[in-house]
Amino acid sequence: MKIECIKEKLASALSKAERITGKNITLPILSCILLEAKDSQLIIKSTNLDLGIEIKLPVKVIEPGSIAVVGSILYNFISNISNDKNITLEEISGNLKVSTKHSESLIKAFPIDDFPTIPKVSDSTPLEFNISDIVKGFKSVVYSSSVSTIRPALSSVLIYSEEDYIVFVATDSFRLAEKKIQVKKHKEFTQILIPFKNVNEITRVFDGLSGDVQVFLNQNQIAFSYDDIYVTSRVIDGVFPEYKQLIPKEIKTEVVLLKQDLLTSLKVSNIFLDKFSRVTFEMSPQNKTFSIVTKNMDIGENTQIVDAVLKGEELTVNFSYKYIVDCFQSIDSDSVTLSFMDVNRPMVISGVTNKSFIYLVMPMNK
Repeated sequence: MKIECIKEKLASALSKAERITGKNITLPILSCILLEAKDSQLIIKSTNLDLGIEIKLPVKVIEPGSIAVVGSILYNFISNISNDKNITLEEISGNLKVSTKHSESLIKAFPIDDFPTIPKVSDSTPLEFNISDIVKGFKSVVYSSSVSTIRPALSSVLIYSEEDYIVFVATDSFRLAEKKIQVKKHKEFTQILIPFKNVNEITRVFDGLSGDVQVFLNQNQIAFSYDDIYVTSRVIDGVFPEYKQLIPKEIKTEVVLLKQDLLTSLKVSNIFLDKFSRVTFEMSPQNKTFSIVTKNMDIGENTQIVDAVLKGEELTVNFSYKYIVDCFQSIDSDSVTLSFMDVNRPMVISGVTNKSFIYLVMPMNK
């Protein structure tokens, strides 16, 4: 194999592929990136068996061939080369020679026959998203997934179809986020559960891109095809909780306020958090006051009175600070609505003008 290509484009592709390599001591080939040169293209592949990626780059192919090298070594070397625009990759005695005008390196290669096959998901009628929408859908909910893998369905992001929308949902049983995204090419399908770690890598690959992406589904895999990038992920065989029954059907207390006012007040309240990160919301529609109270025996206490429009019954509820603040990155509206049923039911947070996202937070009961 021998190719010539533009260094910046190669480094960009390797940065995506290197993150998906595996760190498996018993399978060292998973730490490798497979390079395949043919038909004026360099095909870059990597996988950790849970997630796989394939990226095609236009290059000058002098001699076709394939080689596998450790991804972190190749990426770190190429990304740190300076003052050189073009780069040459060449197989020499079974290893990879990387050369530019000012540098030259030989990187140990691994047998390509050991490299796993990246699954191709066949689907005659794929879904079609705007790529920025699918990134937004994942980003809007993934932080609500459980980091524990004891219950795989909770350490995943759920996606399913509902009318002309794809719905993204994640929960760790203490909070829940739901985001609805409208799709260009509708197709009904049952629930798909994607491991949250894979979701984070998928969003990193496609973040900042524009245009359409095709999404292919089958029983065991989901794949995303965008221009010359193909990503496939394992899906989890599990059942997501029936979360819709958790959403209160009636509201007894409602607070509407500016998102930035709430964030600023929470930031100040954070200074006085106790070891449980507890914040207390005190709502008095009769007195037209909404207060955020935090107390710490070693530091002191703080009360933030936030301008708000209130209606309904008086209510005082405790919540975990960290579970509240995460959601505001997912709300596009300048104003937010806080809805309450009672002290034992979850608070519902949503935007006033954009209802495509809702967030549930369970109260902290003493």
